[in-house]
Formats: sequence, structure tokens, C-alpha cells
Amino acid sequence: MNREELISQIKAKKSFLCVGLDTDLRKIPPFLLEEADPIFAFNKAIIDATAPYAVAFKPNLAFYEAAGLKGMAAFEKTIHYLNEHYPEVFVIADAKRGDIGNTSAMYARTFFEEYDIDSLTVAPYMGEDSVTPFLGYEGKWVILLALTSNKGSLDFQLMEDQAGERLFERVLRQSQQWAGPDKMMYVVGATRGRMLEDVRKIVPDHFLLVPGVGAQGGSLHEVCQYGMNRDCGLLVNSSRGIIYASQGEDFAERSAEKAHELQASMAEELAGLF
Repeated sequence: MNREELISQIKAKKSFLCVGLDTDLRKIPPFLLEEADPIFAFNKAIIDATAPYAVAFKPNLAFYEAAGLKGMAAFEKTIHYLNEHYPEVFVIADAKRGDIGNTSAMYARTFFEEYDIDSLTVAPYMGEDSVTPFLGYEGKWVILLALTSNKGSLDFQLMEDQAGERLFERVLRQSQQWAGPDKMMYVVGATRGRMLEDVRKIVPDHFLLVPGVGAQGGSLHEVCQYGMNRDCGLLVNSSRGIIYASQGEDFAERSAEKAHELQASMAEELAGLF
């Protein structure tokens, strides 16, 4: 998916919602455990219910790898279902890969060729040669970790050098030499709030994947106030707040309601932009 197609979806749905498919067998409605493939059964129902309000879906690989071969089979079926039935949505593999060049090349082949996923989250710590193997695929995106919302991000990301440049700012500046806003996005946590303003000073045109709205307490309005650009430039992710809205047989309906609520708030933020 290219940038123009993504922006077109945002305009059409009046939404920049990304639904995180963090599917945990211990948290899905118990009656689904009787299904032959409970993870996929849950995902399919959530996707069908929330697709009218979402422009992106983001399976988190850890939740599928934790279930072994069955989990990865469910992941593959989920991606195939999205590609076949909802080709207009942007699919993100939240895998946070990044290694020496030949290993990154294999990761890129896995997600962009084998699974045909639109984008992949990538860790930048090992530098340019660990990231560039992901950038050679037409219509595919790298989503680089920049400023995350977890407590441990303070250990490294906000460290300053002698010139006062923080590490996340260095990542943003340096990585722009590797790819432009048509191939690279950045992860910036919603709980960072006003720091989105600092991010935008360095990357005014790139899309930002913003987790942390909802269960983690991030403010959608604050994210939009400091992070939105002329193309919207945001994909705001909500996982637990949507997919685990109910443990009953109405779980998909309740998820749709939560997604619709968030989409309606996003439509208000987008008013006047397009």
C-alpha cells in the first residue's frame, strides 16, 4: 500500500484507527476455546466487526509465537483473511525485528514476501545496515521505534549527548537518510503527549504509529493537537480497549461499539482537515 492509498482510506472512513490484534488465549471469551482454531475465530470476528471503523490492523507477533505452531498458523490465516477480504486496510506486523544485514534480509523476506504484509515494526539500535534490508520492497513500509511509552524508555531514549540532542531525536534525524515519508513511519507512544511536538519538528511529514490510547491512558486529543499534520499523519492504535470489550457472546458487537466510539472522536479531530 502506498501513501496516497493510506490517506485515501483515512479520508473515506474519517478514521485513523489501528486495531491491535493482541490475541491472548487466556483473555478471549471462553466459549471460543471450543473452536478448532480459537485465535483465528476470535480475530475473524473482531476484524469483521471493526473493519468499518479501522484503516489498519496490527497483529502483535508475541501473542502468536506464544502459542507455538498453532499460534503462527492462526497468524498466517489472519493475514490471509485480511488480504483477501479487506485489501484496502493497512496491515502492520508488530514484530520489532532488526539484526545484522543478512538476518534482517530474511526477516524482510518472511513478512513482505511470504506473508505479504504492508509494514513491519523495526528496532533501530543496530543502525543503518540492520534497517535498509527492509526498505527494498515496493509498497512496503518500515515502522521504526522512536519514542515508546513504556517506563524503561527512560533508560536510553531520553539520554542527551553533549549537544543536548536526545537519543530518540538522533534516531529520527539519522534515519531520514535511509528513507523518506513514503516508506518509513515511526512509533511514538501516546502517553508522551506534548513530546509529539518535538517529534514533529524533526519529522513533519512522516506517519506516526501511536500506541497507548485507551487502556494505557493516552489522550487522543493531545495526540492530534501535537502530532497531526496536513495529511493526518497518524495511525492511533488501540488493542485491549477494543478487542476485550466483552467476555460474552456479544464480544464482537461490543468491540464494534468501542471502535465506533473512537472513530467518531477521530472524525471530530479530522473535521476541517480534508
